[in-house]
Amino acid sequence: MSTTKKVAVVTGGNRGLGFEASRQLAKQGYQVILTSRDEEKGKSAALKLKNEGLDVIFQPLDVTSDESSQKLAEFINNEFGKLDVLVNNAGIYIDSPTGDNSIFDAKIDTLKQTLETNVYGVLRVTQALIPLMKKQNYGRIVNVSSRMGQLHDMGGGSPGYRISKTALNALTRIFASELQGTDILVNSMYPGWVQTDMGGKNAPRTPEQGVDTIVWLATLDDGGATGGFFRDRQPIEW
Repeated sequence: MSTTKKVAVVTGGNRGLGFEASRQLAKQGYQVILTSRDEEKGKSAALKLKNEGLDVIFQPLDVTSDESSQKLAEFINNEFGKLDVLVNNAGIYIDSPTGDNSIFDAKIDTLKQTLETNVYGVLRVTQALIPLMKKQNYGRIVNVSSRMGQLHDMGGGSPGYRISKTALNALTRIFASELQGTDILVNSMYPGWVQTDMGGKNAPRTPEQGVDTIVWLATLDDGGATGGFFRDRQPIEW
């Protein structure tokens, strides 16, 4: 099932920002591979977008598993022979609203679990999929971060989530640096406070507003920004 279309992978695509990013990229003419750990929810999300007339297919992906990440890479290689866009959106927020929300009470297990998905998961999936970009010397990698990961304005509370997003931003910088001289661009972005399961219904931004910068970074022209942190298409402080 090779395609002349550009191929995009979105992790954590069954809901929220990942679902909307899948929709918007497909609307721009991309063949989208929507991934999620929960097969039933992932299939149902992909079907919904397919029913909107969009080229979206589902593949299972557990970002905490090397085997799952490699299987996805093999599937993409066999089906399409290339990958153009990777949106690392899958993430968790499990800091307790009470108890271990303070750094003084933070549980190492909470940090480990958060880092496993939000940092090591991104590293694992990116390592597995980047060869498909290197093959054609083209790729756009978008890491969905948060203002809670900004060192210059770091506050207290939510230590697991904060540390994971700061580390994710470090990954962005390292990958971008090691890919200098290629046409594979790697950036972090902060979507703002968005109406998702994580953001809640009182958030001021719609998912469509939240993913605008994701789609912009995923479709950057050659020679575009790399190693940057963006909100609303503008660079922000690390």
